[in-house]
Amino acid sequence: FVGFIWNWPVTLLCLLGCIYFSLQLKFVQITSFSHAISLLKGTYDNPKEKGQITHFQALSAALSATIGLGNISGVAIAIALGGPGTIFWMWIIGFFGMATKYVECSLGTHYREIDPKTGEARGGPMYYISKGLGSKFKPLAYFYAVAICLAAFGAGCMFQSNQAAQALNVYYNVPTFVTGLILFILNFFVII
Repeated sequence: FVGFIWNWPVTLLCLLGCIYFSLQLKFVQITSFSHAISLLKGTYDNPKEKGQITHFQALSAALSATIGLGNISGVAIAIALGGPGTIFWMWIIGFFGMATKYVECSLGTHYREIDPKTGEARGGPMYYISKGLGSKFKPLAYFYAVAICLAAFGAGCMFQSNQAAQALNVYYNVPTFVTGLILFILNFFVII
């Protein structure tokens, strides 16, 4: 069942969704390109604006979460399985996918909450699912929050560490537990 769902249904949903958003937003990935560059250069940065990070920091965080996992081994696997023509289709879906990312970030910003005591911003899909779609979708928002926590633990950390450890082991004979230990120590200092 999982193999079926993750084959054509998810592929078509993503493809049709990103084409729909591109058409609805009149190809925002092209028409707003100069505005995006201005945002990144800091033209619109306002120190009194709510939130803790700049536009550039927000983009960096969004991009790291979006392209980090897929670029470690996903591209290599896709090319190995589909041949060099796969790159062309990755560019096509990447172009249209920019509109989907725009929608995701816009919804996250629009439906975020600002803590009145600390001024910290909270947001994401669980917020715009419950606030944008209404209270009857709140169970879906809870499900998303739990699922993304579990996915971040497995996909975000374990998969990348495993791929790094395997590559170092195969090409340089570094024991996998040594790579794991080094990554643990480096991440400990970054997080703590």
